[in-house]
Amino acid sequence: MPPSSDLPLLSRLRHADPDRFFCTLFAPAEKREALALLYLFNHELARARDVASEPMLALIRLHWWREVVEGQRKKHETATPLRDAIEAGVMAAEDLAALITAREMEAEAQIEDFPAFLTYARGTGGLLARIAGRVLGGDSPELEDLGTAYAISGILRAAPYLARQGRSLLPADGTAPEALATHARRLLGVKPPRLVLAAALPAALARRDLARPHERNVWDKLAVLRAAFTGRV
Repeated sequence: MPPSSDLPLLSRLRHADPDRFFCTLFAPAEKREALALLYLFNHELARARDVASEPMLALIRLHWWREVVEGQRKKHETATPLRDAIEAGVMAAEDLAALITAREMEAEAQIEDFPAFLTYARGTGGLLARIAGRVLGGDSPELEDLGTAYAISGILRAAPYLARQGRSLLPADGTAPEALATHARRLLGVKPPRLVLAAALPAALARRDLARPHERNVWDKLAVLRAAFTGRV
C-alpha cells in the first residue's frame, strides 16, 4: 500500500474520523484525498450540534455549509477544497446538500419514532457511504444499506455520551436499542461491488460494535483488513 497518510487531508482525517481514515487507506491512491475531503466535510456537519450551545446555532453552522455547497467561496481548510471539488465534478452539490438537510434533524428536540430514526440514519451515514462510492467511481445501493448500519451502530455507541448532555438521537417512541441493532445487522447482509469496497469497510466496524460496543483496538483493524482482502464486510 503506497504511503499516503502524510497528505494534508488524510492527516487531518486521521484525527477527525479515525475509523474512516483507516478505511480510506484501502482506496486507490488517486482517490484518497477526495474521500478524505468528503469525510472531513461530514465531520464538520456532525460536529455542528456538538459545538453549539443551542439548536439554532447548529442550524446557523449548517446553513454556512449550505452556502458553500450552493456556490459561495469561503476561506476555510475544508470549505475551500470542497468548493474546488464540486466545481471539478468530483462530488455533486445536490448530494452534499442532502447530507446537510439530514443533519438538520439533530437540531430538533427529538427523533419522534422508528421510521424517522431510519430516515435520519439513512440520510447521514447511508447517503455518505453512497456518495463515497460515487467518488470511487460506482453507484451502489448496497453501500447505502451498509452506511446506514454503520450510522445506527454509531448512534448506539454515542447514546450514553449524549444522555449525559441531555440529548438523544434514539427514537422517542420507545423502540428498544436491541431492535435498532437487529435492524442494522439485517442491513449488513449485502456484498458491495469491489470497485467501491473502501467506502463499505466501515461496516466491518459496525458489525463488531453491534456485537459488543468497545474501545477501538487492534482487532478492529484486523476486521477491516479481512474485509478488504475478502470483499465481505
